[in-house]
Amino acid sequence: MWESCRELIPAGSVFAFLAEHRPVLFPAEMFADMYPSANGRPSMPPQILAAAVVLQALHGLSDFETVQELRCDLRWKAACGLGLHDTAFDPSLLSYFRRRLARSARPHRIFDVVREVVRATGVLRGRHRRALDSTVLDDAVATQDTVTQLVSAIRVVIREVPGAARVAAEQCTAHDYSSPGKPRIAWNDEEARAVLVDALVGDALRLLGRLPEQNLGEKAANAVGLLALVSGQDVEPADGSDGRDGRWRIRRGTASERVVSTVDPDSRHVHKTRSHYQDGFKAHLAMEPETGLITAVELTPGAGPAHHEAVVGLGLLADEDHPLDVLGDTAYSTAQARAALTTAGHRLFLKPAPLRPVVPGGFTLDDFAIDTAGNTVTCPRGRTAELRPPSGVHQQRKAVFTSQQCAGCELRERCTTARGERIVTIRPHHDLLVEARRQAATDTGWQDTYRRWRPPVERAVAWLVHQGNRRLRYRGTLPNNTWLHNRAAALNLRRLTNLGLTHTNNTWHLDMATG
Repeated sequence: MWESCRELIPAGSVFAFLAEHRPVLFPAEMFADMYPSANGRPSMPPQILAAAVVLQALHGLSDFETVQELRCDLRWKAACGLGLHDTAFDPSLLSYFRRRLARSARPHRIFDVVREVVRATGVLRGRHRRALDSTVLDDAVATQDTVTQLVSAIRVVIREVPGAARVAAEQCTAHDYSSPGKPRIAWNDEEARAVLVDALVGDALRLLGRLPEQNLGEKAANAVGLLALVSGQDVEPADGSDGRDGRWRIRRGTASERVVSTVDPDSRHVHKTRSHYQDGFKAHLAMEPETGLITAVELTPGAGPAHHEAVVGLGLLADEDHPLDVLGDTAYSTAQARAALTTAGHRLFLKPAPLRPVVPGGFTLDDFAIDTAGNTVTCPRGRTAELRPPSGVHQQRKAVFTSQQCAGCELRERCTTARGERIVTIRPHHDLLVEARRQAATDTGWQDTYRRWRPPVERAVAWLVHQGNRRLRYRGTLPNNTWLHNRAAALNLRRLTNLGLTHTNNTWHLDMATG
């Protein structure tokens, strides 16, 4: 079909590129491990499904919409290798293909093969900058309150765990769990809600404690684990209770890394800023700011120390084989990240977080003369205290100015609100952070580089979430991470075609004049 309708497909588009080079980009053997059975073959060649998934990710379409495009649009037919009269396939095949891809040994193979094309063209050769950023992606499920989570998790255990239904019938009395919907109470009555939560937590704990001893399958084990989690994350012992008498109330405050839905236990409550929050996941990316090409991506739950930008950012740069200029906002400017990146030989253009004074308008840590080698701290008034050795979980060092040293100091009101001694605390790699703040404030070359090359990553984020792609379509970290890599691969492919990507003499190269 491509040969007969070549003139109808926009030249230089992703459609035309896939129509001409799909067999080279996605050879059949690339997907051989996903279909290991010798009994038959896939109902639709995986290389066709791979091309469809790339176009689906590029245009932000559902499975049904993708199949409709394959049936009715010549561009899609040519790009995926279908004939003019082919009616495509059932939308479930796309789900089946993505599930196999996500659970395979190489779930990001589509992104990896496009990254190999980037390397083969040499477009990044000599370009030594990488900009880091992250954005919150909304989950595909409704956020659940405490009551809904407890009822839902108990129902799942009853359904999935052998013998749980009998235990529930004997021990669970707060609600009829075979009945749809929430328990019927006066929801505007705070005392009634508290009594219900207490009863539901009691049901959950009795159910968990009396389940028969047995080896559980994956679904049953996940159901038990989820019920144990949600039965404890939102409650605390009631007033006058030590937690052993079975009396509970809703927790004051929010638990760290709280599960927001039993339908998608990986989704989290995310505070991107102090005033704005979402429920979902974080998409992390590294990109080359001059070409706009994404070099690495990763999707993680939206909260938790292991998913912090500075931690994930190190992984995004792990495959780079030469020193880089690394650009990022304050989220990436932690002491640990700076130390690791500096050790790896990278130059850092990471915006340091501003220091907050103890007293508004007063002194910050940089107003003290801190000598980490000499183990001394000198205050703005010129008095000196010993800097103690590292201690505690975070290996912090402290210097204590005694009340006698601070007595009668005319600068005290700008220094501390404490009545007695003034404690100065510094964290590991303090000197690195001091130098970073000095450089960002005084080095005009650093400032010019940051202002020129940091903003393009914001444009990459805008591309990533364009056409409704801020809201995820799938549940769980694994399938959504696979989608994110496919989305990044599609965006890179579009960028490469705009730069004149072609394949001649078994070599990928860019025809920059055409691009």
